[in-house]
Amino acid sequence: MDLTPKSENYVELVQKAFDTQGFMKYLGVEIAELRPGYCELHLPFKPELDQHHGYFHGGVIGSLADVSGGFAGFSLLPEGQAMLTVEYKLNIIAPGAGDFLKGTGRVVKAGRTLTVTEIDVFGVRDGVETQCATAIQTLMAVSA
Repeated sequence: MDLTPKSENYVELVQKAFDTQGFMKYLGVEIAELRPGYCELHLPFKPELDQHHGYFHGGVIGSLADVSGGFAGFSLLPEGQAMLTVEYKLNIIAPGAGDFLKGTGRVVKAGRTLTVTEIDVFGVRDGVETQCATAIQTLMAVSA
């Protein structure tokens, strides 16, 4: 599969788009790694993001998964286009616990209009990763 970005300045374009996402800023999410067809995001734990057992809330896990996959797909787009999520299926397979969550999105198929990604979310505590969710996502390229 060809994972060549259609913009030489894809890193700058992704960072610019990411920086305009108020929700990600509010949560405290940061881009940890970006390469063509791949995006890794980190979200530090804070009590405002937990549920009644002290784990990361499922909605937070889903949001991190959605955006990790979305920017993996966005990294391959030409300038002037954006990605919108059409659908994602999330399976939470363990409690989201740790010092931070790590979301990794990978492009599986990049089409002209639709892109499919696979996403994994890990709770990280003291450097040890425990997978807490996995997802598959469909994205649609639109004019920005």
